[in-house]
Parts: sequence; structure tokens; C-alpha cells
Amino acid sequence: MPLAPRPALFLDRDGVLNEDPGYVHRWEDFRWIPGAREAVAAFNAAGWWVFVVTNQSGVGRGYYTEADVVALHDQMSRSLAEIGGRIDAYYYCPHHPEAADETYRHPDPPDRKPNPGMLLKAMADWPVDVARSIMVGDKPGDMEAGERAGVRGLKFEGGDLMAFLSGELTPA
Repeated sequence: MPLAPRPALFLDRDGVLNEDPGYVHRWEDFRWIPGAREAVAAFNAAGWWVFVVTNQSGVGRGYYTEADVVALHDQMSRSLAEIGGRIDAYYYCPHHPEAADETYRHPDPPDRKPNPGMLLKAMADWPVDVARSIMVGDKPGDMEAGERAGVRGLKFEGGDLMAFLSGELTPA
């Protein structure tokens, strides 16, 4: 029996879920934004899908590997589980137009925000109620990716993520 569509909370990672000093790829350098774990758990409890959609050009630039990205996401999931939260799926784009590794070089990567590829993949993989979904990011490219995918964008400019999203929390 197919799952019923639910609204999705699409979250950029660096600058929304965690502090962004640049190219975070090791757990020892990862710092949760205040209220981030609580926001994820609250939207889970309300029945929303929660997805991370993150540009990770550091892979293409040779700063770290895709295995590093996956390991960090695994550790994030373990940390979220401690408070009853979960990310339903992580989507990341290692590509960049100027990637040092040509494997990751593309003139306009379809998954790299502001392109909507990661959001569209999540919508293809999961039954998403697009009209009720939200894209939360800290950069104009995040807002553009959401808009191009038909998802309302909310620009997070810092502070407590749970407080920022509390007015959006409705039952799925």
C-alpha cells in the first residue's frame, strides 16, 4: 500500500542545521545550530518528511570525499536519534563547475542549488505534498532552488531554528 503524501521540510545543511565556518566534513568540527535538532524532531512528530539538501562542492574541490559526507550524515542521524529525531533522506551535490576532480566537474550541475535537482529527486523518491512543503536555507540559491521546485522558501538568518520554524509547525 503506497504511503500518503505528506508535507516535506527541506533543509539546507551548513548554516541551517550546523554552523558554517566553511567545508564542514568532520564530526569534530560539526556544531548544531541552536534548536536544529529540536526542529527536526518536532517536524518528525508532526508527520512531516524531513530531507537535507546540501551542496558539497568540497568533494569536487578535493577537500574531502563522498565517504566523509556520508560518515558525517550518519553521525548527524545518530545525534538526532538521541532526541527522537531523524532525517528521512540526505541529498547532496558534490559537483561544481570548477571542480579540481573532473569526475565532479559540470558546467551547470542539475543538483547544485540554485538548480532544483535535489528537491526534485526527493519528490520522486517520496510521496511529497509539494503545496504544503517548505525549503529552509540561508542563501539566495536555496530560495531559488525551492521556488524552481515549486516549494515555498524561508530564509534562515541565524538564531534558534526551532523558534524560527515554530509558526510553520502544523500536523501533516
